[in-house]
Amino acid sequence: MTARAQVIDLMKMIPDSEMPILLEVVKRFVPTNIDDIATPDDIAACEQAMREYRAGQTVSHDAIDWS
Repeated sequence: MTARAQVIDLMKMIPDSEMPILLEVVKRFVPTNIDDIATPDDIAACEQAMREYRAGQTVSHDAIDWS
């Protein structure tokens, strides 16, 4: 069993009255700059964008009517 699965199983045994304390502890391990972390979807989107750019399938900034 993975550590994540063990933590989830242990959380199920904690009384609801103790959950606020546990929540505060867990929050300390969550990155505060979550936008700085590239997810697999982010990476796939960047790779797709680069493929489209290399294939000439992009629209130039000047070609867009921004008004």
